[in-house]
Amino acid sequence: MERRSMMVWAAAILCFVVLMIVTPAIPQAESYHDFADQRKFLGIPNCLNVISNFPFLVVGLVGLILCYHGNYFQLSLQGELWGWTCFFIGVMAVAFGSGYYHLKPNDARLVWDRLPMTIAFTSLIAIFIIERVDARKGTFSIIPLLLLGVISIMYWRFFDDLRPYALVQFVPCIALPLMTILLPPMYTHSTYWLWAAVFYLLAKIEEAEDNPIYKLTHEIVSGHTLKHLFAAMVPVFLILMLAKRSIETNRISLAKHWKFSWIKLRANGFKVETVAYSSVPEEESQ
Repeated sequence: MERRSMMVWAAAILCFVVLMIVTPAIPQAESYHDFADQRKFLGIPNCLNVISNFPFLVVGLVGLILCYHGNYFQLSLQGELWGWTCFFIGVMAVAFGSGYYHLKPNDARLVWDRLPMTIAFTSLIAIFIIERVDARKGTFSIIPLLLLGVISIMYWRFFDDLRPYALVQFVPCIALPLMTILLPPMYTHSTYWLWAAVFYLLAKIEEAEDNPIYKLTHEIVSGHTLKHLFAAMVPVFLILMLAKRSIETNRISLAKHWKFSWIKLRANGFKVETVAYSSVPEEESQ
């Protein structure tokens, strides 16, 4: 097992090195800071993009309190508690970091926007390793993953190259849904992970379509503002999952569960058709 883990890490590092060699640097475009909605309300510049971060503070605070209030989430492992603590602290910090950035968008302030999100992303990876791969390895991975996220941001800031940060942000977007579907869970209610992934995907689409959404809504709300609100739904779904779930006694992956359900559905459907066909009375022979 240890040898296989070493091989996996070696392969991952090799892939990263090759990727950094064969791909060009990705500088931060100055146009990134040119958001569609730049209106000023109540003396607050870019007001809606600033105040739409407030839900992160509320949701993160609720999640953090419930982690420690009588073990409401029934976290059974110390590593889980540490991982979820880092996640909800990261979510809370998004409210301050993103709000600070949107008051006066520039590269220097963007660091404080991205840092909390990176803490949240890397914490979720560690949590998944704890729950679905190996609890001990997942616990030990928390600090290295957090450091990896911080280093990716520092690398972008000092070398104007987004490649490491892009990997830290987007690899979890692919890996976490796949792990949710393919790996057997420790707890029930795994589908909440997929709902969280759907809302994050919608948030990224709204971010990319910032200006078109602003025009479509007749300059009422921009895509970036909606992005904040949809992204804040991600920790909401995870809190609901933590509150509802229990230890999974039958540890099978969602993929296998869906496969068994489909087979059962087809079998039941076939029986219904057979019964319906056989229930037609035969015409008496003359």
